[in-house]
Amino acid sequence: MRYPLWRVGVFLAALVWPLLWLYQAWADALGPDPGKVLVDRLGLGTLVLLLITLSMTPLQKLTGWAGWIAVRRQLGLWCFAYVILHLCAYLAFILGFDWSQLGVELRKRPYIIVGVLGFVCLLALALTSNRYSQRRLGVRWKKLHRLVYLVLGLGLLHMLWIVRADLKEWSIYAAIGAFLLVLRLPPVTRRIPRLMAKKAFLPEKRN
Repeated sequence: MRYPLWRVGVFLAALVWPLLWLYQAWADALGPDPGKVLVDRLGLGTLVLLLITLSMTPLQKLTGWAGWIAVRRQLGLWCFAYVILHLCAYLAFILGFDWSQLGVELRKRPYIIVGVLGFVCLLALALTSNRYSQRRLGVRWKKLHRLVYLVLGLGLLHMLWIVRADLKEWSIYAAIGAFLLVLRLPPVTRRIPRLMAKKAFLPEKRN
């Protein structure tokens, strides 16, 4: 296995945040409504991890370091783990496992439906994030995993619907997501290695 220390470091960095938030909730350090704070933080953590996952390929192309790609799958699976925790926290702290209230919640808060659609897409990606699925699906695997862009759009829409009164933070995540999507456009993707080659060539030429 390549880059073992890097992989372990990424694993611990992703693990520490939900453990910290759970400890803060247990210690009454999340304010008067710790359940809601926990739900919000896990949801935001899912979005942040999704953006970090999408940044791995551009970073590899910009730097030429394969370590970014080595942890891309792990980050994607952590993203799915966070959304599972987000869903469980919502069911426990907001819904109180009262399934009779689910229909009422869906009518009052339609952004939940958007979140569920994103979850279903992430589930499909997580279940097929293995070499067996890659071999089994062939070229269809790559097409399936383009759902990650749909997940990003659904995640941003889900967040936008929740924080309509304050768009500053949402705008930052939306801008980062848009930038990452632009970097994945074929004309832009083809130019990145050329730009890096030119930058490397200029210092050599000066010397």
